[in-house]
Amino acid sequence: MTDTTHRTTAIILAAGLGTRMKSRLPKALHRLGNQPMINHLITTARQVFDDVVVVTGPDMPELEQAVHPFRTVTQVERLGTAHAANAARNLFGAGDIAVLYADNPLITAETMEHLLAARRQGASLALLGMRPAVPGRYGRIVEDHGKVVKIVEFKDATEDERRITLCNAGVMCAGAEDFRNWLENVRNDNAQGEYYLTDVVEMAAKAGSVVCVEAPEDELAGVNSRSELARAEATLQTRLRNAAMDAGVTLVAPETVFFSTDTVLEADVTVEPNVFFGPGVTVRSGALIRAYSHLEGCTVGEGAMIGPYARLRPGTVCAAHTHVGNFVELKNVELGEGAKANHLTYLGDASVGSGTNVGAGTITCNYDGVFKHRTVIGERVFVGSNAILVAPVTIGDDALVAAGSVITDDVPAGDLALGRARQALKSGRGLQIKQSLKARKEQG
Repeated sequence: MTDTTHRTTAIILAAGLGTRMKSRLPKALHRLGNQPMINHLITTARQVFDDVVVVTGPDMPELEQAVHPFRTVTQVERLGTAHAANAARNLFGAGDIAVLYADNPLITAETMEHLLAARRQGASLALLGMRPAVPGRYGRIVEDHGKVVKIVEFKDATEDERRITLCNAGVMCAGAEDFRNWLENVRNDNAQGEYYLTDVVEMAAKAGSVVCVEAPEDELAGVNSRSELARAEATLQTRLRNAAMDAGVTLVAPETVFFSTDTVLEADVTVEPNVFFGPGVTVRSGALIRAYSHLEGCTVGEGAMIGPYARLRPGTVCAAHTHVGNFVELKNVELGEGAKANHLTYLGDASVGSGTNVGAGTITCNYDGVFKHRTVIGERVFVGSNAILVAPVTIGDDALVAAGSVITDDVPAGDLALGRARQALKSGRGLQIKQSLKARKEQG
């Protein structure tokens, strides 16, 4: 039989609206590293806790979808943090409960483990605290001879209490049964008329000991405004950059590179300045991503060179040793090993064989206004500059497409395709036109 008394559950409070962000989007769905900030917290919590439960507000289907398949409960009325936690009481189980906040997305697994360890070492309740450079409106942790006595919200604090530098991060951990009992006894006789979760600290202190686990401000600072969201993004990006460099990636100007949370860069990748990695990017060892490139939903093979000023869009796979040059855009393209598209080119919904060279100014016409169509280019093909390939079309191995051609029919392997108008010469006519134009300019 499973021992549920040692099972741990993280309750994430996520019912908050985006009021201070001036947003119709639930606060928990604002993005960090190209994913909702609540998903950062869930990912970390799953490394430490056995179960995760999310408390949402009414009419938040997008939030429920974002946290699926984790269990959710609804706080029908927003009457405070204790009221929100109480909405999940039937899912507490019999082990330890940690209450987390969706707007504290950057807490590390290490800090969560320290919190849980403090609770398991005999504390009635363990909580997280920090000492921010500017304590501002954070609730203050009141101690007596090194022991936590209570937490007082800023609005209700005296001047002496507001001078305390140890601030509440909101996160706390206790036994499930104790939490249920304390939540039943929380009252709303305060300046806001709300049920504060922080009131359980004083109850826990009377029942036993309350331990404060301190952690860095940049890990615990809340996200309640657009400026705080930007600061959290900066913190996350610093973590991601450091992790990449620790894993053997060269970032020429780290502070200019933007990562998504799921970006995968293998050892010996080099990234030049001002590169943006959107969701779903993997770059294999030895690849070079040159300056001002934008990658999203793509894979870059070993030893490939991308950019500068290249754009790789979702569905693109660049095999080993490919070259994608300046002002080249690829969308849903398979670029074979050693293939090149070095200048001013758009390839969409296409397969390009190994060793093929696509000349400057080439485009695949993949969209007819209703449907997308595919272009298939074989191996060792040479496509001349300013070629227009009208899909659906197939170009066979070793074929040559003459510069300036419009290709509307399949090209057999090894053939030369010319799809341009025959050049005509009109003797002296060029000079006559130029003289006529100059005369018109002088007249008026």
